[in-house]
Amino acid sequence: MIEVEHLSKIYGSTPAITDVTFSVEPGEILGLLGPNGAGKTTTMRILAGYLPATNGNARIAGYDVHENSLAVRQRIGYLPETPPLYPEMTVEGFLHFVARIKGVPPGDRPNKVTAAIERCNLEDKRKVIIRKLSKGYRQRVGIAQAIVHDPPAIILDEPTVGLDPRQIIEVRNLIKSLAGTHTIILSTHILPEVSMTCSRVAIINRGKVVATNTPENLMTQLTGGSGYELEIEGEAALAKQVLQKVAGVSLIESIPTAGGHQPQENRAYLRVISQPGKEPGRDIATTLVRAGFGLHELRRVNATLEDVFLQLTTEEKNIDPDVDLAADNEGKAA
Repeated sequence: MIEVEHLSKIYGSTPAITDVTFSVEPGEILGLLGPNGAGKTTTMRILAGYLPATNGNARIAGYDVHENSLAVRQRIGYLPETPPLYPEMTVEGFLHFVARIKGVPPGDRPNKVTAAIERCNLEDKRKVIIRKLSKGYRQRVGIAQAIVHDPPAIILDEPTVGLDPRQIIEVRNLIKSLAGTHTIILSTHILPEVSMTCSRVAIINRGKVVATNTPENLMTQLTGGSGYELEIEGEAALAKQVLQKVAGVSLIESIPTAGGHQPQENRAYLRVISQPGKEPGRDIATTLVRAGFGLHELRRVNATLEDVFLQLTTEEKNIDPDVDLAADNEGKAA
């Protein structure tokens, strides 16, 4: 449904994205995950026809984004980070306006608008002026305008940013309900959004896609699926320096506490992620004790998507985005 091949965007001499390649299957939700400034919004604006690419190609529903921009826009729904709303219009009036400018035939508009209102749980707000809505409801209206013409592809840029926890859950459930009948790209830097909403994830860092797979496969294949939480007596910074020399250690980070215990004074808490196929627990313990650190606890834990994200966005070396696709049981290529 969505194919992106070697996409690049350069502003002057500064590349915003470089050689971005991925695909999204029909009915799938792909999470475009990356830190702020990684190139997520640039990629989405190119796909939506808002920006031209410097190099590369992108196709949506078989149409080239650059050569058939109008046809592509008729087949996508786009929600930028700030919803494009007219605050003085009612919800219903705004959606009728959007349906008209998106080419919905006059006879179909009432049904399309009603369907979008119902899918976004806006029945009680259809006559309310948009400026009077809460941020969560305005976000729903933004999604409603993206789906009012029933497009096959939907592009959502940071759809839950700035929402409270309850609103995030509501919007997340709404997005999940759209899967199957729509193909969705969802950009975010919020890790729980990916693991709870998306069937597949593409991690982008410094304008390049560094990995593409299911969240589960990424956690298993890139981090080995496991690591260790440590509670030590001593300085965390010094302990990190010591542990970096241990064979089989991939990533070390400080955490608030270990094992769910209350933090104690003069204690440091670390998470150590092992390299795939390695189990350096014994060497970790031996190294810390020999270096004079008091080791109060060392426990094995499963790696998380956060560990994958940190590994891929903090390492200086580039990781081949195709290396983790070989074991993808669904056989999807990015």
